[in-house]
Amino acid sequence: MNDLLATLGRQALQFSALEVIAVIAAIAYLWLAIRQNIWCWAAAAVSTSIYIWLFIEARLYMESALNVFYLAMAAYGWYRWQSGNADDGPLRVSRWALSRHVVAIAAILAIALSNGYLMEKYSDAAFPYIDAATTWAAIWATYLVAQKVLENWWYWLVIDSASVVIYWLRDLEMTALLFVVYIVMIPFGYLSWRRSMDTG
Repeated sequence: MNDLLATLGRQALQFSALEVIAVIAAIAYLWLAIRQNIWCWAAAAVSTSIYIWLFIEARLYMESALNVFYLAMAAYGWYRWQSGNADDGPLRVSRWALSRHVVAIAAILAIALSNGYLMEKYSDAAFPYIDAATTWAAIWATYLVAQKVLENWWYWLVIDSASVVIYWLRDLEMTALLFVVYIVMIPFGYLSWRRSMDTG
């Protein structure tokens, strides 16, 4: 344990200022999203803009492409949360049927397998299959966040757990620790959104 803390201490001195800013903005995003505060999307825009470059440097190309998508979704999420429902009421948390999630997961796995194969064959991508799987799953989960679908939190639990490993192995220790924080915060997000359904 002491060796791990000593290693983290040494690595903390090597973190880039950009990665620190990205991590702070990312934590702000999740904290605000848990509270269903629309400013979460502004924090997301800051964080994802930085991560586009950081992931290119780490040769996590699908993760970099994912952050381009996140940047676009930050604009969409702001619009969606601000515009609300068709009945002019605020956008409320909802649940989707299990069958929709089963179809979505099957599609994610199929796309990730083909995408991972292509990256393995034609690029120098690190962890092509895991990178592809977490990327496509995150695209779907981000859409669910923008729609305020409660089950998004379960997707993020799986995605973030896998992400901790790949970021640590690609020397993005600060980002790996960020995703550990995400994992700790996910139950609070789920419970907060669930309570808003019960009181709504």
